Amino acid sequence: MELKNKKLSIDRFNEVRKEVLASWSTGREVHFDEAVEYHKQIPPEKVFASTLDKAKSKRETLTQPRAGVALLSEHITLLRYLEQEGGADLLPTTIDSYTRQNQYSLAQQGIEESKSAGRSLLNGFPAVNHGVYICRQVCEAVGVPIQVRHGTPDARLLAEITLTGGFTSFEGGGITYNIPYAKAVPLERSIANWQYVDRLVGLFEEAGIRINREPFGPLTGTLVPPCISNTISIIEGLLAAEQGVKSITLGYGQCGNLTQDVAAIKVLEELGEEYMQKFGYNDVQITTVLHQWMGGFPQDEAKAFGVIAWGAATASLAGATKVITKSSHEAMGVPTKEANADGLKTSKQVLNMLRDQVLPLTHELEEEIEIIRITTKAILEKVLELGEDDIAVGTVRSFEAGVLDVPFAPSRYNKGLILPARDNQGAVRFLEPGSVPLPPDILKFHKDKLAKRGEAEGRAPDFQMVIDDIYAISKGRLVGRPR
Repeated sequence: MELKNKKLSIDRFNEVRKEVLASWSTGREVHFDEAVEYHKQIPPEKVFASTLDKAKSKRETLTQPRAGVALLSEHITLLRYLEQEGGADLLPTTIDSYTRQNQYSLAQQGIEESKSAGRSLLNGFPAVNHGVYICRQVCEAVGVPIQVRHGTPDARLLAEITLTGGFTSFEGGGITYNIPYAKAVPLERSIANWQYVDRLVGLFEEAGIRINREPFGPLTGTLVPPCISNTISIIEGLLAAEQGVKSITLGYGQCGNLTQDVAAIKVLEELGEEYMQKFGYNDVQITTVLHQWMGGFPQDEAKAFGVIAWGAATASLAGATKVITKSSHEAMGVPTKEANADGLKTSKQVLNMLRDQVLPLTHELEEEIEIIRITTKAILEKVLELGEDDIAVGTVRSFEAGVLDVPFAPSRYNKGLILPARDNQGAVRFLEPGSVPLPPDILKFHKDKLAKRGEAEGRAPDFQMVIDDIYAISKGRLVGRPR
């Protein structure tokens, strides 16, 4: 079936659904009408979309960690601790790597081995294996909304199980959970898989149940120019809206320069709403999320808390609806529940202190907003041109042409020709634009900014500068200057 950005017919959806639900035994637990009735009993304060809408109207930034372990009792203990001790406004259930690759037999083996060991031997919660009723125990065990977070090119069965299980938000998309995560999954396939996920969410919407959807904004989390991540987030938002999704949280990964990050979030929300209107999705509620620094962290815990606090400050001053928090154990692996809670509390303290403060609209901020706006629109319009106004077709063709290109991504369907580096103030610029359609004056702006850094450091902007920037924050700086 040829890929198009067109709402799946109910007949086509049900045809595929039979195969999806038959792919693992817990698929038999899915009954849509019963799931709708279950969702109707969920209190409003535990519904993700309504909680985000309220925060946006009050200009509050909510906190949400990452967390997930293999066994039900341990997972509930973890989430309750993050809610009660960490003060999390929103909670996750992070899914294990086997489930992300649809390797449910290996996930089941991991569950059994975890039981024998008395501790989690998986890096997340294997929701498909646990099934609908165990998912409901998770959702009922906490008092705040809870989201499924993962990294799955084919999340169809995971969505069926977890949404039937009472989760009210589902993260990811056909681009953001393919290009940065997989090597050999064709974009046509992953986008089609995620059209199914979004159609499922749309069916819940038609039944009066609002499920929040969130594209994974950070992509590779490594020097991603804001125009690239913003464009892809908006594309995934449009793909979701076509299938009937009404609550969409557009994501962005912190780059580190305050002015650029604030500008990026503001443009993301502005253009997200503009393009929804352009295509007639007039009843979609757009919110935003900033992910705290996704790159290398300092090993020293005190220094790591500095990185966390800076991310929280950025989210607040940008007006993001929520912030995904990190822990001081980021450089060492999976955090303890205590370290995870400390990251939440650090973030919450900064958010509370900045609640009544607004970043002035300086000349520098206005300039950065305009640069990101022009560049994002230039890429989006080229995607639409290549797709003859079909955003799904245009996305596939744009990756083939390098118009869409994600730095340092593993996918063979990504050109990998762009090379980003920081300017003298730490903002991410294009050292090499590849085939990304930057307007000539914008490209000159990027080149001039990098040249000024080169002059300050006495070296030409080159690949070594990129390498230095990748490791800079873990070594205590934002800009990777030579020592």
